[in-house]
Amino acid sequence: MTLNEILSDEKLRQHEFPVTKNKIFLAHAGVCPLPRRVAQAMNDCANEAMLGDQEAFVLHRLEDARQAGAKLLNCQPDEVSLVGPTSLGLSFVAAGLNFRKGDNILIYHDDYPSNVYPWMALAAKGVQVRLLNIRTLGAVRAVDVMGQVDENTKLVALASNHFISGHRLEHEAIGSFLRERGTLFCLDAIQTLGAFPTTVENVDFLAADAHKWLLGPCGAGVFYVKKDLQEKLNPPVYGWHNVRNPNFVAQDTIEFRKGAAKFEAGTHGLIGVIGLLASMELALEIGVENIARELLRKRAWLVPALREKNYTVLNAEAKMANASGITSFFSAEKNMAELHQKLSENGVVASLRTDRKAQQYIRLSPHFYNTDTELHRVLELL
Repeated sequence: MTLNEILSDEKLRQHEFPVTKNKIFLAHAGVCPLPRRVAQAMNDCANEAMLGDQEAFVLHRLEDARQAGAKLLNCQPDEVSLVGPTSLGLSFVAAGLNFRKGDNILIYHDDYPSNVYPWMALAAKGVQVRLLNIRTLGAVRAVDVMGQVDENTKLVALASNHFISGHRLEHEAIGSFLRERGTLFCLDAIQTLGAFPTTVENVDFLAADAHKWLLGPCGAGVFYVKKDLQEKLNPPVYGWHNVRNPNFVAQDTIEFRKGAAKFEAGTHGLIGVIGLLASMELALEIGVENIARELLRKRAWLVPALREKNYTVLNAEAKMANASGITSFFSAEKNMAELHQKLSENGVVASLRTDRKAQQYIRLSPHFYNTDTELHRVLELL
């Protein structure tokens, strides 16, 4: 199945993405609806589980999921742990690294809370938590990071894409700079994985749940730890799966398993992993670069169309490298909550978001399967 086939064949589009039959779903930066093939894979897994040892039916698919994750991230399968949600993976990094007195970390306070609280908690351990100073909501630039790290910066933790502004991080440039300095780089990639190429050549840690742009189930995700750092990151959770126990006999000492299994403490959420695998296979089938081009094409005409209607669009002047599938806007003359309700009453699913200053925005986040006709309908309602 190709992107062109989906957008040119309405019957196929509605079959593969049943939500399109009754709604215009433009909230993929929130919680996505499941494509038919993802829901079917999970349903088939549940049905098989009725017939015996539920783990036996799907245990071999765990390696398939690692392989798919590795293709998306451009890494090795044993660097991909099947850990979700995003908050858990990020917390593993925050709690599992050894920090020394005088170390500091750099974060952005207006990132999504999942990528703020795990790092803030380190202050109780004597780590200096520095808040990145930038000029515009969500618009973290490489130069901002470069100017605010020093010789004591142990780690920088940022999001690959800001959840309100839609500003996409140039994570490769930032990661390359940090690697040269010996500073660790952790990426919350939930707002780009499945939508834009998000590879880890210059990333040390990455976490992303499947329930946004990957079009997968909630609570299933991938957690990447660079191979040469796996020995240095000790998870704060212990179980039968990540600690050696020959023949299920507890040993006298705790010895973690090698590779990705080190971060998977217990039995997997098997149905969720199967859904995650199906969603990653779909993204690979369509092609992430194809998806990215389509999202940028939609945004390229959506932004000026909104501005013509006198809406203020965040990140409107972004260069291509910083544009994404998120388009957030507001109007000082309109009640955005009421406008959001109007869209909802007309079958349009969008997101209402609020910043630290209590400004409300409507956030549109269409995916590759949304049509121009759907977006024109939204513009008419606005």
